[in-house]
Amino acid sequence: MREVYNKQLRELRSELVLMGAMCEEAISCAIQGLVENNDELRKKTFTLEKEISLKEREIEQVCFRLLIREQPVAGDFRFITASQKMANSMYRIGDQAADIALIFEEIGIEQRAFVYEYIGKMVTTCSKMLLGAVDSFAQSDVVKAKEVIALDDMVDNYFFETKKELVRQISADSDNGEVWLDILMIAKHLERVGDHAKNIAKLVIYSVWQGK
Repeated sequence: MREVYNKQLRELRSELVLMGAMCEEAISCAIQGLVENNDELRKKTFTLEKEISLKEREIEQVCFRLLIREQPVAGDFRFITASQKMANSMYRIGDQAADIALIFEEIGIEQRAFVYEYIGKMVTTCSKMLLGAVDSFAQSDVVKAKEVIALDDMVDNYFFETKKELVRQISADSDNGEVWLDILMIAKHLERVGDHAKNIAKLVIYSVWQGK
């Protein structure tokens, strides 16, 4: 029975790693679809969001069964409860990706250049955080988890820099004010992605460090 239980824990870890990869792809598709005005990438974002939502429910059910049937203690209990919360954070990242894809369908050359310069930095850092958080979980690596947490300050700084520049753009180009505000919403969604990735990294520390 113990062998079956350990196998279930390994499968749970693998499913969370897969879910993290899906989240990273969803964010990438959402931004790329926006910049390229690519409807197929936008549709792929929505498909991924649905798959992420389904995966979150599956993981939640697995965790619930393990808690009820196996009544784990100490490190295993922390791992399972942290896994539940990680799945929820990833589910919310999928929501952020879908929200980005929904904002608007087409942007002009000037807005596209702005997205490349400012939003691109946020996307790169958020993706690094998300992949780092998932890697730290897969490897039970507390040091890597702390590195992810430290990167959240960089995402916040990029957001404030982007917001400040967008205020100037709205003043100089009021005819496209609504589009610039949409870009600000995209930046806000990405800031939240960074927050969720940070939360995942904190859960890694909780499940690994305190489990020793």
